[in-house]
Amino acid sequence: MMQNRMKNHQLREEQKKELLERAPVGNIATISENGYPYVVPVHFIYHEGKIYIHGLPEGQKISNILENEKVCFQVNNMKGLILDEGPCDINTEYESVIIIGTAAIVDDYDLKEIILGAIVAKYTPQLNGKKLPENMIKGTAIIEVTIKESTGKYYK
Repeated sequence: MMQNRMKNHQLREEQKKELLERAPVGNIATISENGYPYVVPVHFIYHEGKIYIHGLPEGQKISNILENEKVCFQVNNMKGLILDEGPCDINTEYESVIIIGTAAIVDDYDLKEIILGAIVAKYTPQLNGKKLPENMIKGTAIIEVTIKESTGKYYK
């Protein structure tokens, strides 16, 4: 059940999209083989309504996704502290998006090239437009998160 205060602090769809496009780091939660959540910070892009994450083709998050496609993805932007009169009267000005969805490993070479190009454009714009080596495209894992539901909140 949502807190009463937060019902009045929902981000609109365009605000959620803007935060997803701007945020430098997100956190993906997968479910490990022992049933515990595994959360890791990642670089990502928001592209055509989906989240894309790049990384090594092996590791805990890849193994978890191959066993259980259900994931949670989160981004936030802490803008600052709101200081009132006393030490217990402090709040945080922020915005955040939480996504529930499913993840899959992208095998399509052309899509991988597009996504890696978009990641380069976001994180290293000075290299945007340079040809990516074929072995890098083939050797990089791309995780595609299909969004089932999302919430966005803010407070200021």
